Amino acid sequence: MSDSIYVVCPHCDAVNRVPSQRLEQGPSCGKCHAPLLDGVPAALDGARFARHLAKSDLPLLVDFWAPWCGPCKMMAPAFEQAAAQLAGRVRLVKVNTEQEPGLAAQYNIASIPTMVLFAGGREKARTSGAMPAEAIVAWARDNL
Repeated sequence: MSDSIYVVCPHCDAVNRVPSQRLEQGPSCGKCHAPLLDGVPAALDGARFARHLAKSDLPLLVDFWAPWCGPCKMMAPAFEQAAAQLAGRVRLVKVNTEQEPGLAAQYNIASIPTMVLFAGGREKARTSGAMPAEAIVAWARDNL
């Protein structure tokens, strides 16, 4: 029998079991039928973040940002491009530190933008400062 991984839907937060060989075939959520790996960063609040971190086997790359932050706004298109390039291997998500100050405090976010890479529910790496898409992709791959 083939290996399967658990993937949390970025639209309805349902947990889906997906055979590993199907990851490249654009699987859909069993609950809401939306694409599971659409290559678009998901905006998460505290509860959704906790669910994605705890229930998904995909590594999670989190962009901690704020709407007033110039470098955050500059990096947003690059983060979206990186999400498309890493789809199926890493879930990219955004956490607005203005709306989720508790999460920012929990992870000691001292400056923004800060990206934190989680795998297996644990922090693997972090970096601060805006980056172009190719640097985000390379950084994520190097730290997995």
